Amino acid sequence: MTIPADLSTLSDAELRKLENKIARKHSGMVPWGIVAWAFGNLMVWLALWPLVILDVIPLWLGFVAATFNMTLVYLPTHDAQHYIIGKPGSKLFWLNQLVGHATSWMMVYPYEVLRVTHMDHHRHTNDPELDVDITSHADSGWQAVWQSIRQRQPDGKRAGDYLRCLERNGRSDLIPLAIGYKLGFVAILIALAWSGFALEAFFLWWLPYQVAITYLLFFLSWAPHSPGMGQGRYRDTRNWRSKVGNILSMGMQYHVVHHLHPYIPLMRTPAAYREMRPILEARGVELEI
Repeated sequence: MTIPADLSTLSDAELRKLENKIARKHSGMVPWGIVAWAFGNLMVWLALWPLVILDVIPLWLGFVAATFNMTLVYLPTHDAQHYIIGKPGSKLFWLNQLVGHATSWMMVYPYEVLRVTHMDHHRHTNDPELDVDITSHADSGWQAVWQSIRQRQPDGKRAGDYLRCLERNGRSDLIPLAIGYKLGFVAILIALAWSGFALEAFFLWWLPYQVAITYLLFFLSWAPHSPGMGQGRYRDTRNWRSKVGNILSMGMQYHVVHHLHPYIPLMRTPAAYREMRPILEARGVELEI
């Protein structure tokens, strides 16, 4: 697609038209890569349990692999939350929902809870009262890490924000389900410990989960929205250059594209960003890449 060399002569409507045309070019396809990612990651994590219990691999190696699995589990369900794999009423909607449900339980959250709260985050990004991810905001990376750990304590504000979000969106019915997931997680850990697999439970699920949540909140929530980001279509999410690169930062260097056009698959956001860059620059978006 050819973009005019001088965008300053274009109106807001013309810029938006160009932007949307690029977005449509990078959307509408089934992201089979993310589907394979979802089920491949799930199968590897499930396989770790017998491999460790039967002493095929050492526990420390299982812990390292499980930590990677837990870190990688969220992004497939994130695409599903946006109905990118299959929209309601389409022939692949069942697959979209399967990906969402098959991955979210590893993170001890019902898929629908993640979907409803995430959609609310998109509607109210950086709103101090309504953004469910506002507790991830911090002035520095280290403060963000501490904040993510602090919010997992019993008196953390984040859990209350999620509950209020569900109530606000008329989905109070999901609250008992969310509590059931948490209680079920604890029950499974206790059952494993009681059966003599306490170390396996700790190093293959509980600790990898805690490490992964800290990592995910840092790169998926704090880095694209902090520090000092405001509200508004071109102001609430930043493009940034990660010191660990785009892959290790979970593709979030181009998160600005996701907030502008959330129907673009994760794996297409870098290409979409490169084409949109002149338009985003004309819109006043701070660009680091």
